[in-house]
Formats: sequence, C-alpha cells, structure tokens
Amino acid sequence: MTALRSSPPWLLFFDDERASAERLASASGLEARLIARHHFPDGELKLTLPVDAQGQLPQRVVLLRGLHQPNDKLVELLLAAHTARRLGVQHLTLVAPYLAYMRQDIAFHPGEAISQRVVGDFLAGLFDAIITVDPHLHRVATLHEAVPAAQTVLLSGAPLLADWIVQQRPGALLMGPDGESAQWVAQAAARHGLDYAVCTKERHGDRQVSIVLPPVPVHGQAVVLLDDMASTGHTLIQATALLRAAGAASVDVAVTHALLDANALQALHDAGIGQFWSTDAVPHSSNAVALAPALADALQTLPPLPVAATI
Repeated sequence: MTALRSSPPWLLFFDDERASAERLASASGLEARLIARHHFPDGELKLTLPVDAQGQLPQRVVLLRGLHQPNDKLVELLLAAHTARRLGVQHLTLVAPYLAYMRQDIAFHPGEAISQRVVGDFLAGLFDAIITVDPHLHRVATLHEAVPAAQTVLLSGAPLLADWIVQQRPGALLMGPDGESAQWVAQAAARHGLDYAVCTKERHGDRQVSIVLPPVPVHGQAVVLLDDMASTGHTLIQATALLRAAGAASVDVAVTHALLDANALQALHDAGIGQFWSTDAVPHSSNAVALAPALADALQTLPPLPVAATI
C-alpha cells in the first residue's frame, strides 16, 4: 500500500494584489500563481485559474483577496471557488485581510438586508477556512458566528501596531476614539504595558454625536488614537480637537484598516493629527505594518488533508 501525496499548496491571487501576494508567498513558502481576469464590454467577467501539466490544481489552495471595495470581488470569489473545486481542490482557504459587509448584523428598519448574515453564509459556502484581520463585529462574539465556515481564524493588527507605536512614540498614551475601539486599544496597550483610555460618544438626537474625552491627564502627553478602521475620519477629527485643546503634545493615529481617501487623510492632518499609520491589510499610502508573517503563521494552523491510500 502506498500513500498518494498531493502537490504543495498554491497561493492564488489577482493582479491588483500582486505585491501583497508576493509578501505572503515569501512568508509562508507557498507558490504564488496568478488568476487571469478579462472584462467583457458588457461588464461580465471571465476568470482563468492557473493549472498544472494535468490541467488540475493542488488539493489544497489558498486564495488571497482583500474585500475592500467588495462588490465585484464577491463575484470573483464565486467564480474562482467553484472553478477551483472543479479542478480538484479539496480544501480551499480564503485569506481576506479586510472582510466586507460585517457591520450590519441586524435590521435597523423594516426590509433592510442583514448583510453580515448574507455575505457570511455566502463565503462559508465557498471556502473551508477563512482567515481575516480585525473584522468589524458588533453584536456577535466570534467570527464563526458571522462566517460559519468549517474553520475561521481571526487575527488582530492591534499588537503589531503596538510594536510600531513603541518605536515611534515611546511611552505614548493609547486612546480609543469611541467605545467600539476598546478591545483593540486594550490589546495594544497590554502588549507593551502602555497606559490607555477610551473616549465615549454622547448622542444628541438622531444624527448628531459628540465625543467626550476620558478623565485622564493628557497635557504634555504623546497620544496615539488607535482603532480597527478609519473611513471618513470624523470621529478621529473630533477626538483630536479635544486632545489638542487639552494640551496633548502630539496626536497620531494607528489603524488596522485604512479605508479613507486622500481628501479624508488630508482632513485628518489639517485637524492636527501628525502621523497616520496603518497595517497593509488594505493597500494605502499610510501602510507601515506588514501582516504577511502573521497571516503565514495562521495558515500553519489549518488542519492537514487526509492522506489517500491505494493498494
């Protein structure tokens, strides 16, 4: 009886994420292979997956796809996953450093789609394992509740951002801009024994929200606002104005996911924010912290494939 050994796993990627794929391939030892895309004039998409000499894929494949600007990418995942199964893949892992549609987990008004449930079930139906970083979850305790795949791995950028912060601003006071940021600020602070605090939000009617600083001394302090994401930057701007008025020596920002455009980033600097740092979960001019080593470690936690045998 001899065991049938599968070929080493491949890392599949799309051309707009080549740099991220190369970093992950280097960190993980996987062979990176490009998925070719063609857009027809009517907007439809054709994908061509790489194959071996026998026209097949390895039994285990990892697909890298960050889901910022997600709508077209979800169609790509649908086509790629089904094609990979047809080409012999038994275990398919999605590495999505940013996971879209996680914010809405209930219907706030009659008729609203609960996007987390819809997209989570969609991804779980395509992939055996999901690896992501700091998904924006509100009322669910685990990633598996949002994306019920056979295996889910949730990483955090907060400890890695903390490593960067202590190099750039030794002894900084970490501050969360609102209550939702508390989990990430606490993780980052614990990494190096930094002091931290969290702002609170006061709601004034349906549309007006103000930020209140926590009762901690900030005069003369180097403060770093830390959160999982920044998109419009409005909350960060409010917090910065209060910190500057209270005498903070400097205010910088560190986030896992930089989703803001150049105008929003400039608005943050105009409001008094010095440095804006992010992980490379979402490609951005502010990227300062690489996630590839952590993602490669996460891939090592996936269960081995069963070994087929023949007589």
